[in-house]
Amino acid sequence: MITVVPIETPGLGDRTYLAHDGDVALVVDPQRDYDRVLAVAAEAGVRITHVVETHIHNDYVTGGLALAREVGAAYLLNADDPVSFERTPVRDGDEVRVGAMTVRALHTPGHTHTHLAYAVEADGEPIAVFTGGSLLYGSTGRPDLLGPDHTDELVHAQWRSARRLADELPDPTAVYPTHGFGSFCSATPTSGEASTIGEEKRNNPALTRDEQDYVEQLLAGLDAFPAYYAHMGPANSAGPAAPDLSPPAVADACELRRRIDAGEWVVDLRDGTAFAAGHLVGSVNFGLRGQFATYLGWLIPWGTPVTLLGDTADDVVQAQRELVRIGIDRPAAMATGDPADWVGDGELASYRRATFADLAEALDGSEPPMVLDVRRNPERAIAFIPGSVHVPIHEVLDRIDEIPDGPLWVHCAGGYRAGIVAALLHARGRDVTAVDDDFSNAAGTGVRLTTATREDISA
Repeated sequence: MITVVPIETPGLGDRTYLAHDGDVALVVDPQRDYDRVLAVAAEAGVRITHVVETHIHNDYVTGGLALAREVGAAYLLNADDPVSFERTPVRDGDEVRVGAMTVRALHTPGHTHTHLAYAVEADGEPIAVFTGGSLLYGSTGRPDLLGPDHTDELVHAQWRSARRLADELPDPTAVYPTHGFGSFCSATPTSGEASTIGEEKRNNPALTRDEQDYVEQLLAGLDAFPAYYAHMGPANSAGPAAPDLSPPAVADACELRRRIDAGEWVVDLRDGTAFAAGHLVGSVNFGLRGQFATYLGWLIPWGTPVTLLGDTADDVVQAQRELVRIGIDRPAAMATGDPADWVGDGELASYRRATFADLAEALDGSEPPMVLDVRRNPERAIAFIPGSVHVPIHEVLDRIDEIPDGPLWVHCAGGYRAGIVAALLHARGRDVTAVDDDFSNAAGTGVRLTTATREDISA
């Protein structure tokens, strides 16, 4: 019997897999902090003999090479991937025996040029396919991460790759994608937590639409992806070492102030409510709930030293683990405990948090505030507040001069991104109120919305 154990990385929207026969195991697309994989293998009582990558990842730093070296496993990558380390090269059609499993590589370009899926057979029958960034649940991996010069070729290749998997594998074959659980590597939102080739034939646009329709629909729906992705491919091609998760040095109030004054990022990990109520002047807020690493990695100028502030040491440990996954390897320092201890002789800063009901009341007042919408373009296209300024969260720091002066109410879809932007603006001296509420509540509270497709950015 073959067992497949998913290992979730919800902050990045990805899954790693450990497939085993009760004795030996195959690991697919391991994250940088591969100690989680070792723990799953130990619990199952199995030996890891093979580690495979479906592709050179663009959204995280792999732990595959370091894991394979630690356990003495074969490390399988496409022979055409230009890497600077020794590995076991594989090509389309190559088969590898892993205990009771026969693992066959299938060239499935589309997410990257050299992407491989891995079909697994047991007792001569296909039972599973690890599809990486090819066939996802109700979607496919996006084809534009390698740049516009490659997008057209890759989007057509992605359609053909999905068709190949559907044609060559029987309907009961379980599908195990790496991306598609909130990852920006997914071309469109995915659906479900499990699927088969047969289910994808019925529901996946790559398998239900003709090629041109699929291509046009997919390209029309693409939006921005995190800026840190540009650093992931080179890091993975160079061969990442094992992460250093040892605690950073503890900073006192004087050091925290020095780091802020030097332009470094001091990141408060508490939730937005606690941060707004009282925080170190000049610090920024990326709460551990939500896609912490994604948005921090997206917004921070790459290479800027990061100091982490948390309620507890465990909060810092969690943040540090999430950051190594995207190549922010070592925090410069840390501090925990009472925020009052972080300011020394200074005072805590604060700003307001509100709901859409509060915003409706403010907009009906004699001096309505300016509203800043930091959602992404596809969200804005569905509905927005008339007269609001639209600057997607990932563009705020580059377009800060376009944001009007004066009192500013910041909103997104659920409150997390609004809290990040409010903190960034407040650290730069702006008068902000963070709307900590779900946008679906806006209309019911009296906030007027429009579904017009175009509106000037200017106030």
